[in-house]
Amino acid sequence: MKTYKIALIPGDGIGRDMIAAAWSVLQKAAGKRGFMLDGTEFPWSCAFYKETGAMMPADGIATLRGFDAILLGAVGWPAEVSDAVSLHGLLLPIRKNFVQYANIRPHRLLPGVQGPLRAAAFDILCIRENTEGEYSGAGGRIHQGTSDEVAVETSIFTRKGVERILRFAFEQARARRGKLASVTKSNAQKYSMVFWDEITRQLAQDYTDVEVTSYHIDAMAARMVMAPETLDVVVASNLFGDILTDLGAAIQGGLGFAASANINPERSAPSMFEPVHGSAPDIAHLGIANPIATVWSGAMMLEHLGEQAAANAVMAAIEATTASGIGTVPGKDRTDAITAALLAAI
Repeated sequence: MKTYKIALIPGDGIGRDMIAAAWSVLQKAAGKRGFMLDGTEFPWSCAFYKETGAMMPADGIATLRGFDAILLGAVGWPAEVSDAVSLHGLLLPIRKNFVQYANIRPHRLLPGVQGPLRAAAFDILCIRENTEGEYSGAGGRIHQGTSDEVAVETSIFTRKGVERILRFAFEQARARRGKLASVTKSNAQKYSMVFWDEITRQLAQDYTDVEVTSYHIDAMAARMVMAPETLDVVVASNLFGDILTDLGAAIQGGLGFAASANINPERSAPSMFEPVHGSAPDIAHLGIANPIATVWSGAMMLEHLGEQAAANAVMAAIEATTASGIGTVPGKDRTDAITAALLAAI
């Protein structure tokens, strides 16, 4: 029987319950489709940082490299550990070391979910550059704590990095409805964003079957609210993609439905799958967190592993669950009740 080795990182807050719920659903789907998921859990988290002084061990990346995929719950506990420490100590090193340059986030309304917009028939796939740009980590501070203090944060855009994320987005658009929206702010950022626009136009010549439109970030934010049904695939830089995908989560009914995948398209290293909602420390002890985003991320993992039938079964279970009114309103249903409905649907 085919077996996939999965690294499980529950993380902090609601992450532990979300991974437990999603793992039970994925295991059941795998069993019904004739393959196995072999999970190994790692305690890397803010609690781990407080005990050891690091978000993961020095050999953490080497350890993860031996897995087929990584399923992450949520990481962060701002009251205990700075978000800058938790992000740069775990998520960003994984994304960069494993060249997970494509962050994929689907945005559509599930059956039975009421979004905040009048529009309901939208299906947007956001592609965010995931390893460079505004989150490159280049910069520094001098004269800290004085009136002469200076902070510099340098965005880094390479031709290789921009071209590969744009090609990935073009391919996604080609496989969907043939429309690509490329997002920049080239009227104000005359170097990096003009550079991005130029490469978009160059690559468009290789994808004449894809309709390409360039938008400024502010115009795209407005379009996602006013006319989301006009969008298909949206591609943006690390920062702009980060912001737009949280807006995408809002219009699809909330962060409890927001799934994501950090993909290494060349498959030279494992990819990582995680919900967008974060660790939510304020509700971590209440048992009311919605596991659907994590389960959806797990379905994306199964698809990436080549188990399309199982991925489809998980998505069908999610849609059947929300169509029945379970898991559609934040805080209405308990985590275990939503999980039980998902398992029954599988």
